[in-house]
Order: sequence, then C-alpha cells, then structure tokens
Amino acid sequence: MATSDDKCPLPQSVLFCCDQNAVRSPMAEGIMKKFYGLDVYVQSAGIRSDLDIDGFAIAVCDEIGVELARHRTRSFEEMEKLGDDLSSFDMVVALTPASRTEAEKLTRFDHLELEFWPVTDPTGAAAGDGRDAKLAAYRIARDEIVAYLQKRWGASPLAAT
Repeated sequence: MATSDDKCPLPQSVLFCCDQNAVRSPMAEGIMKKFYGLDVYVQSAGIRSDLDIDGFAIAVCDEIGVELARHRTRSFEEMEKLGDDLSSFDMVVALTPASRTEAEKLTRFDHLELEFWPVTDPTGAAAGDGRDAKLAAYRIARDEIVAYLQKRWGASPLAAT
C-alpha cells in the first residue's frame, strides 16, 4: 500500500463492487472519475442490482461535484452480459464483505489485483433518524472512499476542478 509520499501508479482499469451497486460502488466509481480523470477505465457493479441509485448517495456526491443521478445499477452477471468480464479489469476493489467473497469466487482463476476497502454502510447507520442524520452517515461513507483513493493513488490533481 502506498504511503502519502509514495503513491502507486494508476491502473488502466478498476471495478468497484458492493452488494447492490446503489450506494458505495457508484460513489467510488464517480469519485475516482472526478479525481483521476478519464485515463482510467472505471466501472462499478453489485452482487445484485435490484435497487435504483440511492438519492442520499446522489446528494452527498453532488456536494463534491460528482454527478451520480444518471447511474444505472448493474450486477456482476449483467456486467458480464454487456461484455465487461471481471478478468478484463486490472483491479477489483470490493467495498463490502459479501462483494469481496463474490469477487474472490468470480476471479479465482484470473490474475488480477483484488483489494478490500471496508466502507461503512450508510443505509442502516441512521435509519429513521431524519434527513440530516442520514446525510451525515452517507458523508462518512463518501469520505472513507475519498480517503482510500488518496491513500492508494495520492492526492487528486483534478479534485478541485
């Protein structure tokens, strides 16, 4: 893992994954695109895709200039049907324990880098506590993703644009 003085080079392609592809993995996809530009092919997927993109995820990403409203959720299975095979990515980053297990199973014969970044699940953290509490929980997850990205690849040259 890179230190703040020793960032790793960006891979050519990264897949972020979580359980539903409705909160954490689309946030990671959008933030990485915003921070590091289009030099890296970035996608996201979930074990399932039976939910739409989460409105609170859209809101907290809008706060930092990341647009998620047009994101369409997709599962690993749907992704592969569209031609994005997991083995075609240089790196898979799992953001939940279940997605890590599924990614390990799906890539067990492939030579690619698999990392686990345990990002807090904001959907249950503030359930029923009102809009402000929910937004705070989603900001925590967003900020964890930002911290993982910066730890792995250094400060974003594009974050302020």
